[in-house]
Amino acid sequence: MSAAPDVSVIVAVYNTMPYLTECLNSLLGQSIGRDRLEVVAVDDGSTDDSGRELDRFAALYPDTVKVIHQPNSGGPAAPSNRALEVATGRYVYFIGSDDYLGEEALERMVKCADRNESDVVIGKMVGTNGRYVHQALYKENTADVSLYDSALPFTLANTKLFRRELVEKHKLRFPEHMPVGSDQPFTIEACVRARRISVVADYTCYYAVKRGDASNITYRADHLARLRCAAEIMDFTAGLIQAGPDRDAVLRRHFTWELAKLVQDDFPGLDRELQRQLCAGVARLADSYFTDGIRDAMDVKRRVRIALAHAGAIDELCEAVTSEKEHGAPPFVAEGERAYARYPGFRDPGTGVSDRVYELVGESVPGRLAQGTELLASGWEQQDDGLTYTASVRVPVVGDVERAGVVLRLVKGAMPKSADKPGARRLKAGQVLAPAVGEMRVEPAEDGAGSVLHARVPLEHVTARRGVRVYLDLAGRTYEIPVRGQGLPMPLARLWGPETDLYRASALVNDKGRVVIDTAQLHPPKRTLVRRALGRLFGKLKSGAVRVKRGGAKKSEPNGAKKPAGSRRK
Repeated sequence: MSAAPDVSVIVAVYNTMPYLTECLNSLLGQSIGRDRLEVVAVDDGSTDDSGRELDRFAALYPDTVKVIHQPNSGGPAAPSNRALEVATGRYVYFIGSDDYLGEEALERMVKCADRNESDVVIGKMVGTNGRYVHQALYKENTADVSLYDSALPFTLANTKLFRRELVEKHKLRFPEHMPVGSDQPFTIEACVRARRISVVADYTCYYAVKRGDASNITYRADHLARLRCAAEIMDFTAGLIQAGPDRDAVLRRHFTWELAKLVQDDFPGLDRELQRQLCAGVARLADSYFTDGIRDAMDVKRRVRIALAHAGAIDELCEAVTSEKEHGAPPFVAEGERAYARYPGFRDPGTGVSDRVYELVGESVPGRLAQGTELLASGWEQQDDGLTYTASVRVPVVGDVERAGVVLRLVKGAMPKSADKPGARRLKAGQVLAPAVGEMRVEPAEDGAGSVLHARVPLEHVTARRGVRVYLDLAGRTYEIPVRGQGLPMPLARLWGPETDLYRASALVNDKGRVVIDTAQLHPPKRTLVRRALGRLFGKLKSGAVRVKRGGAKKSEPNGAKKPAGSRRK
């Protein structure tokens, strides 16, 4: 290769066969062309066939692929640093050796960098085989994105295009002593130093693979190693960015992600001493960096767990994790315009955790409300020619629920597609609801973990299908929650209305598991026949003149009559 390539792709390799083959094929097949590409692969002491596979590609593409073999270093930092020493491209790009690129990835990112004079370009990244990749940054192409007012802090992997001049000017390298997260200090500093950061969001550039045996290094590190690495990253960031909103914007990611992961589902099963060490480590970082701004920007679930760990309330933390895993989210406590998640430790003087930690602060919780809303009973009440639908529905809210506002309505039309996944939706601010019809009464649930809404809704003489929905005001937001009825018995269909205007009402469960009330007017000739037939049938049942034979056949006989002996059917 005579001229310097546009981009050097750096691949740190350790025992990633057979994924490595697909990775290398995706690089050599890039639309940018091999004359503009350099692949620098460092075999970090692999014990499988990875080293031989690298040599095979180097033999096939000697002008493009450079291979370096070295003893195992224990992580991707050392081989990545070694590759940086020999890279010659205008840009460098890092890829995991078990991942692969979209065919046009490098061409699009280099073009974006040249057009916008970007020092860092982030191409859209997705997960495969169940691997999670945060997607908020990839909503649209962006020529200039900030580290401090975007989702970039939640996308700190080094799988980006970096201008090599920037890397060498600031001597950016990976800390080789960190078993996990060694790419974050590199990426954070590059983004802090960059003149411009751009995003390519309209093309999937990077496919992050979760191996079938989940042997990616991120999944192998133990709890204390992850704690130490998180602490080092946060301390490093604090040394780069002065205290204030910009630092909070970056460090919020580490409280929300790395530290929250240390107190998730497996925490209650850990050894007690390990639990203490984890809580002490979280407390040290919280003392230094857990500002009011970070606290209020976090979701209440993670915020409570961080605060309980900070307080050393191990038993309450274990209970919070276990109870939510087994029973779902806790109830919300409504107090006027405020609402609190009633996790363990709430208003417990022993923990000393403030109410603000448990409060819903600008957080929308439709999924949690839908999860805890359930139908307890439903039926009909008939008065003369009128029919009323009755329902008792449990909602996961306690306290001043009536003042907060809760009603049940029958609403025509389907729930919007946006509500299908969470099972509820938050209404737009200022949206005015129609007045409630019928009677409503709210009482505490027997277990004290919710409230029961008893509703009586008169039906109209119309043909319509209406969904049964609860409307609930909580912490200044109004939620529309479809009432689920899957697996519950529904009341039998009921005929109602005057003889000349007969209707049928049915309570159904639709294919989404939601309760629907269906009212339909019977065709005039049919309704008279049905009414008369039902009248005759009920009269005969009352008199005992109708018997149901096996197989469902009916036979009418005078009351008390007997068949003659020896008679038989002809």
